[in-house]
Amino acid sequence: MATSEVTFLIVKPENGAIWDLVRLLIVGDKKCYAKFLECSGVDDYVVDEDDCNGSVGGEVDDLRWVIFVSILVRKILKVFEKPLEWTGYFLEFLLNLFSLNGSFLGLLYNILHGKLVIPQRGTETFISSIGHIDGRINLYKTESLTKEFTQPDFIDKNLQLGMGHRALMDLYMMSSKLAYENENVVKNVVNHHWKMHFVDFYNCWNDYQKESSTQVFILCDKPKDANLILISFRGTEPFDADDWITDFEYSWYEIPNLGKVHMGFLEALGLGNRENVTTFHELFVKNAKSTNSENVDVTIAHPQQQPPERSTAYHTVRRKLKSLLTEHENARFVVTGHSLGGALAILFPTMLVIHEETDVMKRLSGVYTYGQPRIGNRQLGKFMEAHLEHPVPKYFRVVYNNDLVPRLPYDDKTFLYKHFGVCMYYNCLYVEQNVHEEPNRNFFGPRFVLPVYLNAAWEFIRSFTMGYIYGSEYKESLESVLFRLVGLFLPGISAHSPVNYVNSVRLGRQKSV
Repeated sequence: MATSEVTFLIVKPENGAIWDLVRLLIVGDKKCYAKFLECSGVDDYVVDEDDCNGSVGGEVDDLRWVIFVSILVRKILKVFEKPLEWTGYFLEFLLNLFSLNGSFLGLLYNILHGKLVIPQRGTETFISSIGHIDGRINLYKTESLTKEFTQPDFIDKNLQLGMGHRALMDLYMMSSKLAYENENVVKNVVNHHWKMHFVDFYNCWNDYQKESSTQVFILCDKPKDANLILISFRGTEPFDADDWITDFEYSWYEIPNLGKVHMGFLEALGLGNRENVTTFHELFVKNAKSTNSENVDVTIAHPQQQPPERSTAYHTVRRKLKSLLTEHENARFVVTGHSLGGALAILFPTMLVIHEETDVMKRLSGVYTYGQPRIGNRQLGKFMEAHLEHPVPKYFRVVYNNDLVPRLPYDDKTFLYKHFGVCMYYNCLYVEQNVHEEPNRNFFGPRFVLPVYLNAAWEFIRSFTMGYIYGSEYKESLESVLFRLVGLFLPGISAHSPVNYVNSVRLGRQKSV
């Protein structure tokens, strides 16, 4: 494909009513497709109804049900966007109010004695809802890991192990979980609990959500002569409808000669804007590497669309990473994330490869994602496997049991989204298995319905016994137990909890043959 050609598909739920959606599902009305889908497969960027019924439309017609579900879920989430946001805001305040005042009785006592502690958002004592679901902050064998980091060739030695070093895997997962917290919490945990070096924290502009919602932090194992630089992206927040809408998003943009990429994730990294698809195209041409180098304004050719002060995640992190690699000559870097953060974690080195950042990629130790959604099609996967699997695998994708998010966006023989890389799958007993694809890859398979609900019931019951079986650090909080109760109705959501991923890494055992 010539670089002047572009292919994209944008799903627009806001452009049609529920009746249009029903007509699309039942009769496959082409006018309804034209309302909900904007697409192109030609050399220009003008899209009309004929385009959507052409080269891309034929592919879409076989996916009526998938498009219907995607649009319906996103419409529902959009309706509940503000109620969800307010619920999350109130619930986080309430959880912190109780924790800071010592439970309900402590709260009453402090009120009566004029000692009430009011939670302040953004402080090192204000914990996110994820942090309350899983309150663990200390690493697995912190002291031994700290000692190992003093060895100059520690990272190189463990590059061959991949996921075989449990303490490192725990560090990556705990960092993915920590990314949900505010800057002061992150800094406190990294410096004082993990005895490492906090580098920086960023709230970057997300062109899909139209706000600074892409959160990422960077740490090093030590301030000087570091061996490890770790980049962690925040994942899907439980009460953020926009985050869930991004996970259910099916829009894509095709990078010429490389493959199709999830448009929402590109926007989350600040790599374009669907309102003007030319912003994507300009970033993927070969000279993108040499544009105003590290200006945080990604839309250099269209400055009127995005003010320069809005920093974008890809450019901001890339600039800082280059600086750190220069400062720490022996360091290698790792990128990690849970959920949506996992998608951004693998997309970040993907863009480094596309922009021919060869010197930076030589220093990549690995990409570790947990409960990550799919980011592109098989063509993109093959392209990245060529860069991440030799001489040893560097991309590891961890999936827990019936987690819904790794099964999104939908994957079948005609649709576009495919996973790639090494998949480490853990069942409900934390038995680890190296597989090409997680079982029940699209979650909604009829034969999996009963097992999924039975498993959710089993996990709910087990949550009361974890502390007795495995020790006090595995005792589940009331918030976690209640979240598993939700799983009795929405099992794929509760399985996505970071509790399951931390437990899998710490308690996992390989399947015996």
